[in-house]
Amino acid sequence: MCMKLNLEQIQKVKTITKEDFLREYVALQKPVVIEQLIEDWPAYQKWNLKYIKEIAGNETVPLYDDRPLTSKFKVNEPHTTMKMSEYIDLLRKDATHYRIFLYNVLKKVPALQEDFNFPDLGLKFMKKMPMLFFGGGGSKVLMHYDIDLANILHFHFHGEKRCILFPPSETRYLYKVPHALIAHQGINFEHPDFDKWPALKRSKGYVTNLKHGETLYMPEGYWHQMTYLTPGFSMSIRSTSRGVKNFSTAVYNVFIMRYFDNLMRKIGGQKWMDYKNEKAILRTHKENEF
Repeated sequence: MCMKLNLEQIQKVKTITKEDFLREYVALQKPVVIEQLIEDWPAYQKWNLKYIKEIAGNETVPLYDDRPLTSKFKVNEPHTTMKMSEYIDLLRKDATHYRIFLYNVLKKVPALQEDFNFPDLGLKFMKKMPMLFFGGGGSKVLMHYDIDLANILHFHFHGEKRCILFPPSETRYLYKVPHALIAHQGINFEHPDFDKWPALKRSKGYVTNLKHGETLYMPEGYWHQMTYLTPGFSMSIRSTSRGVKNFSTAVYNVFIMRYFDNLMRKIGGQKWMDYKNEKAILRTHKENEF
């Protein structure tokens, strides 16, 4: 039985002060979309697929698609590479599931840093880690949360994308894969089968469609799944988690968990991946008494 998730529309505000942002959203760990935060950036007028092709067309970029994770590829290991100019042409010509993931702006195309700044919203952003994300119409990013549990500002450009978010409190319903940062890949979060994934019926999350120039604030450790409704791209900047618990979990994720998982992939291969997926189902159903 396919039904819709219990998703609340993320609140949208035109503008916001630093004080209101910290009090109403960061302190409460609640997402928000700020519609006019970056209208004074050169990027607001300049950043589209044509401009990216002009300024970064000769760059060779890593590409990822929607195939399920297996023991063959690590989570952040690209499936192929292509010149940025060729990739932009592909985005414009046809629907493609190829995406660019975690493309470091400052390292790859330093000139782009002249087009944006770091908003004064009371968070200390990591200045060396602005990342770009590209996707073709219909391409999806699987449901996951970030390894460092950072506070994230996600700026969208060129087109529209749908963002589904869940707070960490909903993890027990999302069929989290052990020793990983993802939900079970068999779940279609846009049209979930509640007969197969009954715990999802108890989950409560958020949804929004981001358009050009809008900024999404994602609090620490939030689950997120993105669908590019049209070809487009986004940029994220991040601030380290503020709480001791989340910070220590982030350190564990970065320095222990991911290396353990990579080791087990080498040792166990696909059996390890299958074990984790099965464990995600068994553990979730047991915890929720299904």
